[in-house]
Amino acid sequence: MKQTTNSHITQSLPSDTSFVRDISPDNTVIFRGDGEPKTPTIMLQQLAEFDQEFALEADSYSLGGNVEQLEKKCAEMLGKEAAVFMPTGTLANHLAIRKLCGVKPRAIVQEQSHLYNDSGDCVTRLSNINLIPLAKGSPYFTLKALKAAVEQAEGGRVINPVGAVMIESPVRRQAGKIMPFDEMKAVTDYCRDKGIGSHLDGARLYMMSGATGISPTEYAALFDTVYVSLYKYFGAPFGAILAGTAKFTDGLYHERRMFGGGLASANFAAALALQGIEGFEARFNRAMAHATALFDKINTLDGINVEPFEHGSNIFPLTLRADVNSKCFIKTLEARAVSVSAPDSDNSRRIMLTVNPTILRRDVQYLCCVFEGAIAESLLMS
Repeated sequence: MKQTTNSHITQSLPSDTSFVRDISPDNTVIFRGDGEPKTPTIMLQQLAEFDQEFALEADSYSLGGNVEQLEKKCAEMLGKEAAVFMPTGTLANHLAIRKLCGVKPRAIVQEQSHLYNDSGDCVTRLSNINLIPLAKGSPYFTLKALKAAVEQAEGGRVINPVGAVMIESPVRRQAGKIMPFDEMKAVTDYCRDKGIGSHLDGARLYMMSGATGISPTEYAALFDTVYVSLYKYFGAPFGAILAGTAKFTDGLYHERRMFGGGLASANFAAALALQGIEGFEARFNRAMAHATALFDKINTLDGINVEPFEHGSNIFPLTLRADVNSKCFIKTLEARAVSVSAPDSDNSRRIMLTVNPTILRRDVQYLCCVFEGAIAESLLMS
């Protein structure tokens, strides 16, 4: 066990005033969510700034204007020929699977995926495509499991071939765990050889890239199509991008509108996304490096430990020693401009820390002292 004592921790802390000075929403480090928090006021201010610098350009039911600018920008960022704005990630995934499947109405997904668990069976009910879930309770399936499922589909009395395979990575239901790149490549190479369409639910693609050092374009290149969220971390109030070949995206706006997704005035979301995209990859990579340095320091303290998940992305479990009062710990952090989630419902000593660019608002030494002080106060009150 690390030998730091309560008195040592208390003596090492800066004075209370050095902690509380200049605490404001703009200086708070928030270990929740993938991006910086957005409020109506902040978004209105950012829209005004965008309009002044670049000009808001109207769209016609999500066609043209800033929406078209965003589509071209995202296609370039992802290394794809073209991209189409979607109002939601659910619709982006649905239309990708729908078009990739064509006349082969069976698609393979992870059992833990958002599309399988949280979309009301939309692909099955609205597009007559059966979803086959693999890897129950796990973040990803293997090539071996995929081959078995494809062979079963093709070898039945009535052939029912697989038209598409979708991979979600990182997986929200699995604390942001990812599918290893080599396994992902093996799966998509197999799909290509078999003539099966491949789609990446990359809602949090930039989190995965920041964790692995593999660029978004390298991930996207493995797949026929890829979806990226615009609101989780790019600062838009809603929206998604679905990218692929020019042939794939040609006329896709008709199906978007058929499903009620041809929104008017989508330029507001597009403008905020264009603003948030600028420099985001570099900011997030710095945030991950900042977090690594911080967690290394935290792990020298007594009573606390932060370790990455195997195949993790930007979510890190923080574990408190049994004699640390977790409620007091969280409250003390909040008072010093560091905000974290509540403990796990099944483990009151474990708190999930989600790394995002807000960590760059404070230097590593300050943050380490905050955590150190929170442990000291929580030990004294436990």
